[in-house]
Amino acid sequence: MLSEVTHLILVVEDDDGIAVPLVRTLEREDYQVERVDTGTAGLERAAAGDIDLVLLDLGLPDLDGLDVCRQLRSNGYEGGVMILTARGGELDRVVGLDVGADDYLGKPFALAELLARTRALLRRAGRGTGTPAPAEATTESGIRVDRGSRRVWVQDAEISLTSKEFDLLALLDSERGTVFTRERLMDEVWDENWFGSTKTLDVTIGRLRQKLEESKAPVAIVTVRGVGFRLEES
Repeated sequence: MLSEVTHLILVVEDDDGIAVPLVRTLEREDYQVERVDTGTAGLERAAAGDIDLVLLDLGLPDLDGLDVCRQLRSNGYEGGVMILTARGGELDRVVGLDVGADDYLGKPFALAELLARTRALLRRAGRGTGTPAPAEATTESGIRVDRGSRRVWVQDAEISLTSKEFDLLALLDSERGTVFTRERLMDEVWDENWFGSTKTLDVTIGRLRQKLEESKAPVAIVTVRGVGFRLEES
């Protein structure tokens, strides 16, 4: 039971056989839950800005879920996105993560596993946990990571990051130049009980690198082969 914070979860699923028990289970855990059955309705609802997590089916009647996820991120949605799908191939998982999803769960899935992943995503999103936020970190190199507001600027331009992208950058920036092992990054940014593949880390690092390069950030994420990654001034 959630005693301090009530999170709002949006379920975008057209199959009543999946959506109804899923909504019921989430509500029993004291989450606020809203459900829509089309991608268009999901995009409209997420635009309100108060959704903490989107549980997104790929096989929607009007739009492909991957397009919905891509548009959510393009529209500036920064909350968590977990894709729920019968497409189980590695390529589909990578594509889903590449368009901005934070997690990917194949159907049929155990509700206990979905709840565990939901808790991990909401915890890592850092929304309303009651934990004091670390002070803003300002570097002399022109990139600013504000952990309190979970925002990043290069000079005066803000970079739009997903929750996982921000968590990765903030962690790497907290010990600039230090090599973080893949295991540590997975434990601290995802969860020590993470169920999925470390491919998730590679895809998220790739997206973050691209955004840093496009914004002309004066830092770069360097791969240390066989060990992990470090952030250094470029």
